[in-house]
Amino acid sequence: MNLPNTYTDKNETGCCGVPNVADWDEKEVTFENKQFIRMHTRSFLFMPINMSKVMTAIQKQADEAGATMPPEQAMILTRDLSPWKAEQLYAVSKTVEGADNVTLSGSYVTKVFEGPYKNAKQWYDALLAYAKTRGKTAEKVYFFYTTCPKCAKTYGKNYVIGLAG
Repeated sequence: MNLPNTYTDKNETGCCGVPNVADWDEKEVTFENKQFIRMHTRSFLFMPINMSKVMTAIQKQADEAGATMPPEQAMILTRDLSPWKAEQLYAVSKTVEGADNVTLSGSYVTKVFEGPYKNAKQWYDALLAYAKTRGKTAEKVYFFYTTCPKCAKTYGKNYVIGLAG
């Protein structure tokens, strides 16, 4: 399956578009050398501390390189590495010189969640259980927080897409 668009063409905030959750819920998607640039955030017991600073820096790096994805294909994947650190993978259209470039390849099952960040542990457990029903052992789990807090409040929903592969 080709990757579905991450966002619809609706954007009421001028910031985050309306996420395209229907095409991501309980699907299997395949990344084939999908390009990302990576930065790390600090956490305190899995709560991100410097997310805003890192998101600004990673966006600037992609913008300056002319590597940003079209709005409907934008994606930032988050993976906790420890209670103190997480990696942020920002989808780009090409290799970004001077950045920590990574590629993902492989098949991932997906599940959409909605609610506050405090439910992340429940989402993680539910995603692992879903992956198991699909015959997947989740070696890596990523979450795609589709909107910033301001846009989630405007839209009245905080959708998060979990990927397990």
